[in-house]
Amino acid sequence: MSALPRKLLQFLSDLDLITDRAERIDALISAAKRYRRVSESIASPPFDPAHRVPGCESQAYVWAIPRPDGTLDFHFAVENPQGISAMAMAVILGETLSGAPLAEVAEVPSDVVYQIFGNELSMGKSMGLMGMVTMVRAAAARRRDELAAGPGA
Repeated sequence: MSALPRKLLQFLSDLDLITDRAERIDALISAAKRYRRVSESIASPPFDPAHRVPGCESQAYVWAIPRPDGTLDFHFAVENPQGISAMAMAVILGETLSGAPLAEVAEVPSDVVYQIFGNELSMGKSMGLMGMVTMVRAAAARRRDELAAGPGA
């Protein structure tokens, strides 16, 4: 198993330093406030259902855009304006996994959601957030496999 991407490890390490539950919630809300919807140059509504996160109550969508170096930039749309957790997760995944080595992104466990948000999440919310991680991970694995196969494969 590969190591987690450096930026994600740093984020998790920083988050672990916040032991007060209210402060941790504030930190995640601050992350959600940095959320910016996917640029119209990448996608515009109505969004292609192929990009929708299955089971996400906040109607989240994920796009993985190749960078010249072969890595991916991740972009998100969260259609539910009350989807604070999904917005925070979009920011965290976008900031920590965009540009990271594909092999590392492909190994990010979906239960990283619990490291970030804790175990108190509702089943529906946790499933949606884990679905976001799963889609990012799958996109990285596909891209890694495409690059390994080479041109014209």
